[in-house]
Amino acid sequence: MPFINLRMHKKLLVIDGQRAFTGGLNIGAENLLALKPRHPVLDHHFAIEGPVVGQLSRAFADDWQMATGEELDEAIWFPEPLPTGEQIMRVVTAGPDQDIEKIEFVALMAITCAQKSVTLMTPYFLPDEKLVSALGLAARRGVEVDVIIPAKSNHRYVDFAMQANVGPLLEAGCRIWKDQPPFDHSKLMSVDGAWALIGSSNWDTRSFRLNFELGVEVYGTELSRGLKAVMDAKRCQPLTLEDLDAGRWRQGCATRRFAFCCPISDRMKRP
Repeated sequence: MPFINLRMHKKLLVIDGQRAFTGGLNIGAENLLALKPRHPVLDHHFAIEGPVVGQLSRAFADDWQMATGEELDEAIWFPEPLPTGEQIMRVVTAGPDQDIEKIEFVALMAITCAQKSVTLMTPYFLPDEKLVSALGLAARRGVEVDVIIPAKSNHRYVDFAMQANVGPLLEAGCRIWKDQPPFDHSKLMSVDGAWALIGSSNWDTRSFRLNFELGVEVYGTELSRGLKAVMDAKRCQPLTLEDLDAGRWRQGCATRRFAFCCPISDRMKRP
């Protein structure tokens, strides 16, 4: 994989400048669960309407110009979006250019401002020292910090590498949860039931510094509480310091390959 770094990792679709889709979903057969793929992958993707679609269109246009040299026509590609809903949204792009670490900074500030809870879910959890410290400090000041990671991801060595980060967080009072297979590729974050972050960025240095990523931060209780409920349902098995000391990090990962452990499993089985 010679282009594993500095890659375009965004997932974005805009229809007529009025409706957009973004989140963590790749276009691949492994996501078509109705076809029963050999290695199924769950994910969450979001349909978005309203003025923020203009920001998503601009993000696409900037990448299109970088890739092709063509500047998209404003009149065709940027119609006036129709206002709808009550959620306040903002697009945050990041990449190894003028946007470096912007998504990480947004997550860092949200953790720093948290008063009650921080809940996040990521397929790969390899944050840098800044984020580890922020999560640990939040837990120490009384914030409920829950991190949901796969019991077994699609990258074996990443699973082993994640152990280096979870130990200090557990010692600080954070709760780490293992979500049982099928592998969930979702990237979700909810703070205080009032703010949410969705998009393409994993919680690792590659996504925060080396990839071109796109996120949407959402101010409003409806989405934030809904995402927290989804993530709470994925808290299948707690990871403890005793598990790490005894080498039980990956115990049981292969025995429940196609088991669903959350009450929304019927919805997740659909493509």
